This record gives sequence, C-alpha cells and structure tokens, in this order.
Amino acid sequence: MNIVPEPLNLASRLARDYIHRFDQVSGLYGGDFRSERSFAERAAWLDLSEDKRTPRKALVSCLRAYNKKHNNHPAVHTTLDALEQEGALVMVGGQQSGLFTGPLLVVYKAITIIQSAREAQRRLNRPVVPVFWIAGEDHDWDEVNHTYFLSPDQRLAKVKLDPKDALRTSVSYTRVDRADWDGLLNELQQQLPDSEHKGELLRLVSESVQDAPCLSDAFARLLGVMFGKYGLILLDSADPALRELEVPVFEAMIMHNEDLCRSYQAAAKEITGRGYEVQAEVAENGANLFYVHEGRRLLLFREGDVYSDRKGLVSFTRQELLDELHQHPARFSNNVLTRPIMQDSLLPVLGTILGPGEISYWAITRGAFADLGLRMPLIIPRMSFTLLDGTVHKYMDKYELTFQDVLLHLGEKRDAWLAGQDKLNLDGRFAETKVAFEALYQPLIEDIGKMQAGLLKLGETNRAKILEQMDFLLSRSKGALAQQHEAALAQWKRIELSLLPEGSPQERVYNIIEYMNRYGLNLVDRLMEIPYEGSGTHRVVFV
Repeated sequence: MNIVPEPLNLASRLARDYIHRFDQVSGLYGGDFRSERSFAERAAWLDLSEDKRTPRKALVSCLRAYNKKHNNHPAVHTTLDALEQEGALVMVGGQQSGLFTGPLLVVYKAITIIQSAREAQRRLNRPVVPVFWIAGEDHDWDEVNHTYFLSPDQRLAKVKLDPKDALRTSVSYTRVDRADWDGLLNELQQQLPDSEHKGELLRLVSESVQDAPCLSDAFARLLGVMFGKYGLILLDSADPALRELEVPVFEAMIMHNEDLCRSYQAAAKEITGRGYEVQAEVAENGANLFYVHEGRRLLLFREGDVYSDRKGLVSFTRQELLDELHQHPARFSNNVLTRPIMQDSLLPVLGTILGPGEISYWAITRGAFADLGLRMPLIIPRMSFTLLDGTVHKYMDKYELTFQDVLLHLGEKRDAWLAGQDKLNLDGRFAETKVAFEALYQPLIEDIGKMQAGLLKLGETNRAKILEQMDFLLSRSKGALAQQHEAALAQWKRIELSLLPEGSPQERVYNIIEYMNRYGLNLVDRLMEIPYEGSGTHRVVFV
C-alpha cells in the first residue's frame, strides 16, 4: 500500500499545539511524547510507584478471566503473563463499545496501541504490553448504537441497533435480545454491497453477536478476532470483577473529592486563560462520579458533605457513599475526568493513546493526578488515516483534485468544473438579458406611473415577477446542464462520500466492515503493516 502524509487539521488548537508545539503547552501535560528522556523518566517513576497501583496478580487474574471469555488467543495469554511480571509497562487506549467496532478510528486506535507498545519495548528494552480499555461503563447509547456504510446505490446508509428499554444505564448493562441482533444482521446484509468477501464477513459478524447479551461483548469479540493474534489485552471498564479491584481508588476519589474538584476548576481556568477552549464540562461542585440507581446512571454532585444527583433521586453523606461503595461497588463508575486517574491506578501506564479531542480534555486532569499521588502518563497521538481506493483516486486525477482540495474546496471546485461545461454561458447571458430588460422596462414604468399613481406600483410588481421568472428559468437551465453531466457529477459525489462523508473525516464515519467487504478479511493485518508513526501526522493510504 502506498502511504502519503496529508494534513488533516480538524483538532482543537490545544490538541494541535500539543502535537506540533509541545513547549507551548507543556505545563498542562506530563512529559514530551517525542522525548527519549520522557520515556525513561516515566518508566523509572513507574518502577518506584508500584505500590500506588492495584496489585498485578489480582489485576491480571481479572483480565485473564475476561479475555478468556471474549479474546481467548494464545498471544493474549502471553502478554498477560508478561504484564504479571514486575517491571512490565503498558500502552493503553480506549473507546466506547461501538456497533461492529464503531467508526474506523477505533481500529486505528487499536493499531496505534499495539505498534506504540512494540516501539516503546524496543526503545526501553523491557516488556511493554498493549491494552485496549473498553469504556463499557458509558451510558450514551445513542452515540454507539449505529454505524455507517456506503450502500450499493452510493449513499450514506445508517445501520442502527435499538434496545428494548430506554434507561440511561451503562452500555455493558444494556441488554440486547437475539431478535434485535437478527434484525440488525438482516439490515447489514441488505446494506453491504455484494462482494467475494461478503459471505465470510457476515459469518464473522454473526459469530461475534451470537448469544451476546450486550453491545460491549460483541464489540470485544470482534476486536479479539482482529487483534488477539497481536496480543492486545481487552479490558471492560464495566466488568464487575474489575470494579471490585477499583474500590480503593473510588474511596480515594471520594475522600479527596474537594481537592480533585479544585484541581479541575484551576486547570479549566488556566486553559481558558491561555486562550484555549475547555473540551469537557467542569461542573462546579461536580463529584465527577456516577452512581447507578434503579438502572439509571446518575452523575453525582457534592454540596458540603452531601452527594446527590441533579434531580434529587439519590442523596448520601460522604460516609454513606463510602459504605455504599463497599457494599455495591458495581453501582459506581467514572466520568470523563476521573477515568484517566482510574486507568493510572490500575495499570502501569507508560503512555496512553488519545485522539485529538481526548488530548484536549486530558489537559484538565494533570493536577488531579497529583492529588492522588500519581503523575500524568505520556500522551501518544492516535494514528490517523484516510483509505483511498483506486476508483476514487482515478476520479480525483480526472478532475485534478488534491486531497486538500477535497477537504477544503470540493464544493467550489465542483461548481467551477460544472460552470466550465456551460457552453451557452447561462449566467452571463441571463445577467445581460436582465440588464437589458430593466434598461427598457424601468423608463416605461416611470412614464406610465405619471399617468396614474397606482400604475407605478403595479409596474414595479410586474417587473419583479418577470425578473423572478428569469431566475427560475436560469435555475431550470442549470438543472438541465447538471442532468447532461449526471454521470460526471456522480463521480464527484463518490469522491465526497468516500473521503469526507457529511463533511466529516472518513475515519469518524465509516465502519471497518465496509472496507473488509471490499478488500478482504485480512485488511486489518495489512493496516498493521503500515510503519508506526507517533507524531500525529495524518496519512492517506492507497488501497
């Protein structure tokens, strides 16, 4: 595969500065991800802080049970064996459980985790294992219950999974029935174009959802099929067995809640003071913890010593909340600001792989790490790709379009091309005709207006209607021109749908199944062969 670097500057200014001008934002983060020294210093600190994290054997035992169930590959057990040994470090990244793994960027994140772990192991000459953190505790079902494909009739097709209930509970606790999976598989079969790979691909997807009680389990199984052979360890943040191990960390978050809140507020103030936008909500008196009550995941807030949700459905004193934690740990979960701390309290994190939006909101958390005696890990930008197939590339060459043209000026370029096909010069001739008409008609209107005042108003109305009809005829003429070049405009549309669907980068919209259907079930293995690049540079991959 030919690979070409191409800028894709859709990140926030803070994320761009982190990636390209780290010295300007170093006070908001940990070490410099480009620096050999930062890697060495982080590794040395992890060696000295082993007692600050969950005991390895207990953690690995929990992870082994989960991966045996969803990701039972010999290579995974090998990396789990390595993680169990003191001195082994982790490269970790995560995402919400998405339908059929969700958008392409999820696959790219997994690839980055594995390749960055390899690179760090080579750099430090010590074990570094890859871990994918499935954010199954998240409750935003509408964000993860659908994905997109390019349908056989060349349109953006949405495939969606609807649960039986509408409770705002964690995705890993949202039940999916067999009938729902069957309906979804039927829809997928209809939306996917026929190909030599389609049958085997549908079988693979069907096996991933077989008897899966929730979206997270199906997500884990597909990731396991794709990346288990590379030793990628999977972790579901909603795993009840894992939650038991997290009790001491939640306890510390509750005991130091005021300190954490002050740190988040101070960081948000510093970020805005530097002219950046704060990328996550930093609520005043936010406890930054969720509590599950009668199936609903409620965000807690603190007023003095009392913790409650906004609607007053639950209310606890600090001691009552601690008691509830020890009795029912599965009812507790993190929000976007405490999850980084939990991750660092469980795993010996050398580096965490983040997308642009995540890089921005992690800036809020540096002080919070210190509140619990931790240090922010290195942040490694997720690798970013656009897959460009031969047909679309041929169309781009035909119309002399660069990748940047598609990103920034496609509509203008298309309109200019279509205008170039207008041999009648419709815009020019209609404009001339309107000028000539007004030059003849306006004096006539003024003269008849002298005969009777009402005729002037009638004449003006009549003139406006004639001009309106000219515009209508011009519009219809342009429509006829577009019809004459319908096949060519369909090629322009194919370019847009392939590279920038609905104005968004391809990796944020389409699903990997879309491309495996075209290029084979070994596509992920081919993508794994792309050389690792830890600089955050976007690349176009010709497939």
